[in-house]
Parts: sequence; C-alpha cells; structure tokens
Amino acid sequence: MSDFKIRTETIKPTKILEYFVETQEDRSIIERLKSDAPVVLVGSRGVGKSFLLRVAEAELKRDLEQHRVLPVYVSFTQGAVLQLADETQFYHWMLAKLCSSLIRSLKKSGFVLPVSLLSGNNDKQEEYLTRLVAEFENSWKPQQAHDIDSQFLPSIDDFKDAVEDICEEAEIETVNFFIDEAAHILRPAQQRQFFSLYRDINSPYINCNAAVYPGVTSFGDYFQPIHDAIFINLERDVSSAGYVENMRHMVEKQADSRLLGKIAQNISNFSLLAYAANGNPRVLLKTLVRAPSVYSREVNTVIKEFYKSDIWEEHSLLADKYAGFVGFINWGRDFVEEHVLPEIKQKNDTYLSDDKKTSCFFWIHKDSPAKIKKALGLLCYTGIISLHSDAVKASRSGVGARYSVNVGCLLALENTPASTGNTIVRNLTIKRMTEYGANHPTYGRLETDLDDFDDQTISSALDDQLRKSVDFLDLPEWLINALKGLSLNTIKDVLEATEETIQRAYYVGEVRSRYIKNEATSAVFEYLSG
Repeated sequence: MSDFKIRTETIKPTKILEYFVETQEDRSIIERLKSDAPVVLVGSRGVGKSFLLRVAEAELKRDLEQHRVLPVYVSFTQGAVLQLADETQFYHWMLAKLCSSLIRSLKKSGFVLPVSLLSGNNDKQEEYLTRLVAEFENSWKPQQAHDIDSQFLPSIDDFKDAVEDICEEAEIETVNFFIDEAAHILRPAQQRQFFSLYRDINSPYINCNAAVYPGVTSFGDYFQPIHDAIFINLERDVSSAGYVENMRHMVEKQADSRLLGKIAQNISNFSLLAYAANGNPRVLLKTLVRAPSVYSREVNTVIKEFYKSDIWEEHSLLADKYAGFVGFINWGRDFVEEHVLPEIKQKNDTYLSDDKKTSCFFWIHKDSPAKIKKALGLLCYTGIISLHSDAVKASRSGVGARYSVNVGCLLALENTPASTGNTIVRNLTIKRMTEYGANHPTYGRLETDLDDFDDQTISSALDDQLRKSVDFLDLPEWLINALKGLSLNTIKDVLEATEETIQRAYYVGEVRSRYIKNEATSAVFEYLSG
C-alpha cells in the first residue's frame, strides 16, 4: 500500500512542486499569494492551505532572480503550547519568529545581511533570535518558567525600516511572508494580537499572507477584514467540472502501481470517495488507505464508518480540550446529525424518485441567536459544514447564510453509498436548501452563554492534553507503535523527544528518524491547536 504523505509538513520544501496538481482555482490563489496584496487564506484542516503557501513560496524562490521577491515561510503552529507571563510576550514571540525566519531565508537565498534587525546592532542576532524563540516555545515546561528577556527585539517601525534597508541594499523588490497556522488556536486574545501584527507589519517592502481556520477567528477592533486584507476561502466544489479528475491526479502523485490499477478498474467507486472527501485531499488519502482495493463493499464500509464516526471525533475532541465550548459542540453535532442531515436525506429521496435535482445545503436566518452562529462556526472549523455564501434570500424573502454539509456525512446515510452516492452528488444544486428561521425550535436547546477563554483555562487544558496517550494523535498505527516502542507514550513525551533519541534507540538512519519525529510532532501541534 502506498505510504501517503498526508501533511505538508512532511514534504521537503524542495520537493513541493513535484506533488502539485494545478487547477484553475488553485492557480488563481497562488498568484494572489505571490502578489503584493495581503491575503488571508481560510480553510478547514487538511484542505490544502499549507500546501498552497508552500507552492507559492517555491515558485517565488525559483523565480527570485527574475522578480526579486523574497519568500519567507514561517509557521505559528507552536503557538499552541506557549505559556507566557503576559499578552505582550505573544506579540514578541511572533515578531521574533518573523525576524529569525527572514534572516534564515536571506542566508539560504545567498544574500548577506547588510543591516541588523535588532536594536543595538547585536552582532550575534541570529543566535539571539534562535535562543529567544526557543525560550518562548519551551515556556510550557515547568523548568523553563521564568521571565523572557526580549529587550533587543526591534519595534515594528524599526523592523520595517530594517527590511526597507535590506531590500534596497540587496536589490529586493519585496519580502513576502507566508504565515502558516496563523491565529488558529482558540485563544481570542492571541488571535486579535496576530491580526494587529498582521496589519502593522505590511508596508511597501513587506507583504503578509496568512492561513487561518474558518468560523472561530477574532479580529479585534484594529483589523478590518474588508480593508486590511483579501480573504480567500479555499473550497473545492464537488460539482465543478474536472473535480474527480483533479483529486485523482493528487492521489497519482503518491500512489503505487497497484493502487493506481485498482482505481482505474473501479473509477466509479474512487469517484464516490473523492466526492465524500468534500474537496479535502487529506481525507481522501486517509479513506483510500482503508479501502485499498476500491471495491464497492470496501467503499460502502469506509464511508459509513469514517463519516458517521471518525470525522465526528475531531469535532467532539474540542469539547475535551476546551470545556467552555462543550455546549456549542454538543448542540452543533446534535443539530446536524438529528435535524439537518436527516431532513436533507428525506428530501433527496423524494427528489430522486421524481427525477429532480438534489441538495446538500441548508440556510440559517441572519437574525438567529449569536450563540447559534458560534456553534455553526465550530462546525466550519472542523469541516463538518462549510459556509457557502452570505446574504442569501430564502423562500419568504428572509436573508441569511447558506451552508453546505460535508458530502461524506450525507452519503453515509445511504444504505449502499456505492449504488446511489454518485447520482446524488452529480445532481446537486444550490437552488434547493433546508431553511431554519430566526427562532427555530432547536435553538432553544443551546443554553450555553457566550464567553471567551482566559489564559488559566487554556493552561489547564494544555496540561491535560500533554498527559494524554499518543493514541489520540492522527497517526498511522505503525507509527503509534513505533513511538510506544521508544517509550514515548504520551503527547508530552513526543514533544520532548529529540531526533538523536529516536535514531539511537531505533538504530535507524537520519532520514527515517527525522521522518518519525516530523510526523509525530506535526500531529502533536495539530492536535493541541484544536
């Protein structure tokens, strides 16, 4: 069976273009990311945000001599474990990450740093920044709990002036930052700080692009989404021309000859898995692993198990990590499972018997309670539903938001998805949607009040998660067993492990040990982030 790379983090940046399957929509996003206009790329987990950032970075590196645009990729994923003394330190951590990543990108591109980024012209600025970032990111460890000295960090204005000087000296047009995993953790205060930095840092010489999750982002009063950035939703429409072919090409980039043969023999079943994945390449790869022969029986089983159980686990796990969201998470799951999906299913059965178009859409009135919209936002965050469009008129001239349910969750309600699923998807139309008014009876079941999390709540939740078993991580069984074989039994153990430890204990080479470490740590931070 093909050993799929399901996370961008495990693909070498120098190899990223080899995995890229170009579509018209993706090409448009990449060109936007490479431009001098700030972009915020929005999408649920696994849909490909990180991958497109990396593709844009790789293309700018390839064309650096011609266009003189320096790409700087930086991931904020480790923000999930920061335990800082005050909110200003989070801002300092972000700035330190940007400074460190810029210096690294300049060096790798062959540029000599002509000026210092730090106040005081520190001769050992790279060493200082590396140590400073490490101190911030180790703040979750009890032995690291101390004041972090960031006195030499530049102010935003000094940083922008330094970048301007660097660009002029090195004949660089602009520096394009690609900030991955930005503002994705469920701490509103930190999210607001990120968007404050994002707005502050843009200049004629600096352009910021960021990837965020939908539904749960707090922008604050300073950042205005309409004016301060171009927002792009990364959604792959299952009804679009060429959808299945594009998803198949993504698989072909990694699949072995046996799987390719099975797909060719059972293209209708593969199409169903592609539709069920709802445009999410990671989900498609994970379900293919569980249906390696792509037979109808396998596909029926995988769709019913994965989309009735597994896909909901990620959503429900948010309740374990963040107690303040329990009411929203439980209501959202009940609302979709007990009302939205059954009602759409019942209507589709009627539509198909009458040879009419089908639906995967529902509509929520704009005057629905704010807590309902928050619960729906969490469903968007984990990819159970997607916001299709705002300001849509319904049958009684009411205005609201149209959402689509995950296609796989809808197909899982079929007795034999392989028999009826393709027909349902190929007949989808946005003109049919189930409507829920401003005072729908189900809303009364959500009694949780709206509130934010304080740092103490978040810290307590983090400690609980670090003590959990590695079984909770989204990793293949062989890798879970490999970690346990090294006595890395908890999430905290994996975070603290070094490549040298893995390599020495496992008697494997550098490449294999790095692969194990990278897979495990990326899964840890993805898990901890929500």
